[in-house]
Amino acid sequence: MNAETKNKLSYKLSTASIVLIPIAIGINYLGKYIAGVLRLPLWLDSIGTVLSGMLAGPVIGAASGIINNVIYGVTADPISTVYAITSAVIGLMAGLFAAKGWFKDIKTVLLAGLIIGVVAATVSTPLNILFWGGQTGNVWGDALYALLISNGQPQWLASFLDSIVVDVPDKLVTVLISYFIFKGLPKKLTNTFLKDGAIEEL
Repeated sequence: MNAETKNKLSYKLSTASIVLIPIAIGINYLGKYIAGVLRLPLWLDSIGTVLSGMLAGPVIGAASGIINNVIYGVTADPISTVYAITSAVIGLMAGLFAAKGWFKDIKTVLLAGLIIGVVAATVSTPLNILFWGGQTGNVWGDALYALLISNGQPQWLASFLDSIVVDVPDKLVTVLISYFIFKGLPKKLTNTFLKDGAIEEL
């Protein structure tokens, strides 16, 4: 690992980054609420997780995702807790992509969203099979799952594609929203999260 990469991954575990975690959780809750009210075929529950990864690095991104799911699991849906693994991966990847300078234009943002979506679906598939019989709870994805199962496709494939048709569009939209929020924040604010002004290179 060269010095430049080390510098980009040398994030402060500062008061500002720790305070960012509850803010990220609040954004996640708001996104999930809006998606529910509008009956969107998306989750929109990882915007805060991705944004915290962009701002404060992979550790804070992963922590935001884990804590979000634990709190939601305790207060609303106990099964949500097991998906803390998926949320941790989402926050971790967002932080690593930011450190590598991927969030510099729409093209790389979309590519990052696509990769995060595929990885999230891959991580969630065994959890879906174990806890939900392979389904995701999303109407669009579960309709595809039912169609594939009725046509004799293996459960793992039906479950994976169920996740893909939801997670990929969701993470594309999530990363885009997070990117635009990030770009709209004052540099004075974003620079409080990273050492040596590394945020300027994102």
